Amino acid sequence: MENSELEHLLTVVVGELLAAKGSVRAPAIDLTPSAKGFDARVAALIDHTILRPDATADEVRKVCAEARHYGFASVCVNPARVALVAAELRGSNVKTCSVVGFPLGATFTEAKAREAELAIGAGAQEIDMVINVGALRDRAYDIVKNDIDGLVRVCHEHGALLKVIIEACLLTNGEKAIACALAKLAGADFVKTSTGFSKSGATAADVALMRRVVGPGLGVKAAGGIRSLEELRAMVEAGASRIGASAGVKIVEAAQG
Repeated sequence: MENSELEHLLTVVVGELLAAKGSVRAPAIDLTPSAKGFDARVAALIDHTILRPDATADEVRKVCAEARHYGFASVCVNPARVALVAAELRGSNVKTCSVVGFPLGATFTEAKAREAELAIGAGAQEIDMVINVGALRDRAYDIVKNDIDGLVRVCHEHGALLKVIIEACLLTNGEKAIACALAKLAGADFVKTSTGFSKSGATAADVALMRRVVGPGLGVKAAGGIRSLEELRAMVEAGASRIGASAGVKIVEAAQG
């Protein structure tokens, strides 16, 4: 599809979505404190994250041990740590997650695809990619969609999930909606708010907008600055089905309390 045709389609679809009244929710997630296994439900939402460039192997191992203990959804690390994480999590239900094109997204599609292949080969089961934000703001939507298409193809050929980071803090509401629509058109599994390395992280308003665009069938991951149970709850109520956080232990311990 030519960029002009894609732009017209997106303009119409996104305009209708943003004008629509009401909200779209993900499948209900029980986060009532009295619910049996409340802390386990909270833990199962969290990608336990350690993406600092100075993180040591021992620090990564500690995060993996915490993930196994509490039952987090995944451990999310930079590609160079994937093999270590996969080994540490072997035999558990916790997934190994890696980032691609991180944190800027401003590189070649071929480089992102190869990075994803290498990460999956090292043991990653989920990939969080960053879109080409500049191309999106240029309205070069064919470039953005082709970028996501390439990662969808690699991930799905190898049985991995793909989460698409739109870096919402750098976009207008219209651009956020278009980014999510492109991810959905390309066949991604999740859209994700933020890298956590830009000027701000997730907001409930962004999560609600993203959920409205992708509908109930796609995952929405809120990430960046979520450090409390109350913040996690606000994101889930807005439509998030996964939470990226480095404060996962603190959040789950609050749920236990």
